[in-house]
Amino acid sequence: MSDDGTDGDLGVLRHKRDATRYRILVEIAERQPAVSQREIADAIGITAQAVSEHLGDLADGGFVDREGRGRYRVTKEGVDWLISRTDELSEYLDHVTSDVLGDVEVETALADGPVEEGDRVGLSMREGVLHARRVADADGDAPDTDAASGGSDDAGATAVAVTSGESGDDIGVAEFDGVVDYELGAVTAVTVPGVRDGGSGAVDPDRLRDLAGDADLVVAAGTEALAALGRIDRDPDVRFGTVDAVREAAMRGLDVLLVVVAGDLAAHAEGLRETAVSYEVVDASRGT
Repeated sequence: MSDDGTDGDLGVLRHKRDATRYRILVEIAERQPAVSQREIADAIGITAQAVSEHLGDLADGGFVDREGRGRYRVTKEGVDWLISRTDELSEYLDHVTSDVLGDVEVETALADGPVEEGDRVGLSMREGVLHARRVADADGDAPDTDAASGGSDDAGATAVAVTSGESGDDIGVAEFDGVVDYELGAVTAVTVPGVRDGGSGAVDPDRLRDLAGDADLVVAAGTEALAALGRIDRDPDVRFGTVDAVREAAMRGLDVLLVVVAGDLAAHAEGLRETAVSYEVVDASRGT
């Protein structure tokens, strides 16, 4: 068993041997006194021969007592070692949760008016973008109402600004309270047949033009779809990564027109089924 400077520096994570022995000791403690090397091997993903070798070293080191064939018990020294390594892991997990993941949970918003670091801001979603306006400074004092900087102070969801900025700047926000109130967008899908089945020429341009005019975002998935939009002189807003783009845009409140080659529709539908976003497939073929 390793005691060569691993105390306090996460030896269990830094040394594969100690990590394996930690897991073996846990399995023994859970199953003792009747311990199957095969069960331990299956549980931690190593061979039974490797388990046997580790058990021999653990017994020689005084961390495990052999009580006969297939019977082992963790000693007091083994329990103490497990506790010390578990405490190290617990401290590390606390660090990851509070210091690392806590920093990750920072969203970006556009400032509606000047914001200082530490201000509490109200959050809103507009045109698929998170916006923030100051509702209280770092001391908790409410600002004077300023229609030019975001309107009403009746903020449903709030956060704390972690960077400063002027109106239109990108700022970081964290420590969220409440839920941003906005409606999810909807997705309208127009399928375009493959080129051998008529391609873009099979789509009614007038119908497609009307649908594009009602959408916040127009997405083309596939060359035939791009050509169909070209027939109405409409450049798509998105052409690549469309499965994720359609889902993300709709979840941020945008109504999306998805013009998609028929064979690619299933992948987009599957992505949308994982969310609460509604979608419909519209027949925009000529003659309908």
